Parts: sequence; structure tokens; C-alpha cells
Amino acid sequence: MAEDKSRNYAFFQHRDCEFFPCHKGLDPGEFNCLFCYCPLYCLGESCGGDFRYTESGIKDCTDCIFPHKKENYTLVNDRFPEIREKARKNEPPES
Repeated sequence: MAEDKSRNYAFFQHRDCEFFPCHKGLDPGEFNCLFCYCPLYCLGESCGGDFRYTESGIKDCTDCIFPHKKENYTLVNDRFPEIREKARKNEPPES
């Protein structure tokens, strides 16, 4: 499928959100809310973002703007096969 040149589907902002913008370091006019909850989170250390683990072992993505950059829409979508595989491995076997 050829990509639409306007690519309006690849960008969304919710400026009325009480957390907008939820990460610092990106021009608010370019901040993409489409991946509000990052689909790459489940990939752990291989997500490709700027994260750290807290002392209690929780992945902290506070400083990550990767999924919120307008130009990274395709890069995030390209990772869905990995996400699907991770989900498949976590599903219980069919009985």
C-alpha cells in the first residue's frame, strides 16, 4: 500500500490533555500523541528509546521522546512484528 503523501494518519495531538506535552525536549508543535502509551515499552532493553531502570526494576521512559517525534511513526510501526511475537510468546497454549 502506498503511503498517503499528507500522512495525517501519522500524527495526532491532544493539546487539551492535562499532561501535554508529557515529555520535555521536543517542540510542542511537533509533539506526536499518537503513541501516548508506547507500544515499544514491552520490548524492554531493545525498544530503542532513551530509558532507564529504577532501583526497583521499573522501566522509566520519562526522558524518552522517540515515539513522540513526528518522523518516527514508520519506525515505531516497523517494530510491530517484534511486538506481536512477544505477545504470542506470552499467550497461554491453546487447549
